[in-house]
Amino acid sequence: MTAPYLGNPKRTIEVLQKYDFVFQKKYGQNFLIDTHVLDKIIDAAHITKDDFVLEIGPGIGTMTQYLAQAAGKVYAVEIDKTLIPILEDTLQEFPNVTILNEDILKVDIKKLAEEHNAGKPIKVVANLPYYITTPIIMGLFESDVPIASITVMVQKEVADRMQVGPGTKDYGALSLAVQYYADPYIVANVPPNCFMPRPKVGSAVIRLTRHREPPVDVRDEKLMFRLIRASFNQRRKTLANGLNNSPELSFFKEEIQRTIESCGFQAGIRGETLTLADFARLANALADGNTAKE
Repeated sequence: MTAPYLGNPKRTIEVLQKYDFVFQKKYGQNFLIDTHVLDKIIDAAHITKDDFVLEIGPGIGTMTQYLAQAAGKVYAVEIDKTLIPILEDTLQEFPNVTILNEDILKVDIKKLAEEHNAGKPIKVVANLPYYITTPIIMGLFESDVPIASITVMVQKEVADRMQVGPGTKDYGALSLAVQYYADPYIVANVPPNCFMPRPKVGSAVIRLTRHREPPVDVRDEKLMFRLIRASFNQRRKTLANGLNNSPELSFFKEEIQRTIESCGFQAGIRGETLTLADFARLANALADGNTAKE
């Protein structure tokens, strides 16, 4: 197998010019042109020859080459059909790579894992377009896909939101959702000059290591996430008012107030001060009370 040769500006420009490639704004394309960052991503993902790696948005195949060298199998899913001939060229010397021209949100990843990895947990690695980061990550977690870890390049602000705790301005529904499913760890901050074209904001590589078991005991996950969304949809309101105003919830106001107090929270508490364990406790208490509006 050839050693990776993409990953610097000169080689990237050569490939783009060869194919007269035009960047598509709608796909949020920013290609990595820094080999040190590529090495960091591969190291952070702990990839071995035993691993099946799903790469989302391979672009011209820069990171794919590095993944192919480290992993057993790589499945690269690219939505932009104009990139497929480029990928077939840049990856022709890497026989363990399969290219799929598809929207990742429409791919049956569970079936992929069953067919190509005997249903064992796969590793996901991606340089994600900023506009679709959250739907992709939450889609992977919420489906029954067996996943060991997700190592992704995202907007720095989003990476910060994923790993912060209560009481900070970045803390929100995304923080709680990610931390329910995984242990987030920011591997590296990546400045705009590591990409072509340069994005307007800084990026970060974050590794989300899937929990073997959820960190909290909650009987109704969906109810807990409805409570979380309701709490953060109106950040300035008290927890009780946020829950009462939510169209997703159907509890009496008195029931909400009583349950908040029975959990030991103060009457005027705001949702942004609650931990994941607090939301789980609240969801379990409301599920037990089960007094919904008719």
